[in-house]
Amino acid sequence: MLPFRSQPPAPRLREGYRLLADGLPSADALNRLLLASGDRPRAADRWQRVLERSLWHLGVEAPDGRLVGFVRATSDLALNANLWDLCADPAEPGQGEILAVLVHGALGRLRRELAGCSISLSAPPEALTALERYGFAVDPGGIRAMGLRLEN
Repeated sequence: MLPFRSQPPAPRLREGYRLLADGLPSADALNRLLLASGDRPRAADRWQRVLERSLWHLGVEAPDGRLVGFVRATSDLALNANLWDLCADPAEPGQGEILAVLVHGALGRLRRELAGCSISLSAPPEALTALERYGFAVDPGGIRAMGLRLEN
């Protein structure tokens, strides 16, 4: 991202929704969100390890207390930062807003805490609008990422 580019205003959540930056979401809540987003669930012990090894995570809570959005960050604390599990419940009417708030919040935190790190992530197609709005380029210069999914 180019620091001299003007950034769009910070996105806002609908009334009653909250951005959460502390507390650990339950494995059940995370798995429900993953399943709704078309991903596979993970065992509770795997979620525990993943969250323990993350620098931080952000969540979005609906007015009824359900987790409807999530992203977490890892880093080598030197050159690289990674965003993982970026998702928002597709049944939510404000799914795009939820993704925009998560992307904006995650990028702001990475800029403050790990300025200068390159940022990589894997994201669902519905997150592309929010990512491009905040400066991400899809496959810059034709560079494409590869990933390996490890099974339990």
